[in-house]
Amino acid sequence: MVEERRRAMSITGAEAKSHLLTKLKHLEDRGAVQSTEQFIDLAASRSSVTGQAYLVRCGNGNPVQSGTWLRSQLQLMRATGPARTAP
Repeated sequence: MVEERRRAMSITGAEAKSHLLTKLKHLEDRGAVQSTEQFIDLAASRSSVTGQAYLVRCGNGNPVQSGTWLRSQLQLMRATGPARTAP
């Protein structure tokens, strides 16, 4: 399970996904994001309200800044290819 800390509260991975997709749509509607890295920098690393860095915790691990975590996951995905789902 992934948790992302926003405004001193924990949210689930599904809630974080929904929140980030909303931020992505907003940026895309304005033509303000052209790449995954740009989205991470502009919207997925910190709160646009408080300026605080988002933190991600996977399982029982230590929290990591979301920008760092997202970049490492992106690098892993690009190195190994997309995940495949069963038909």
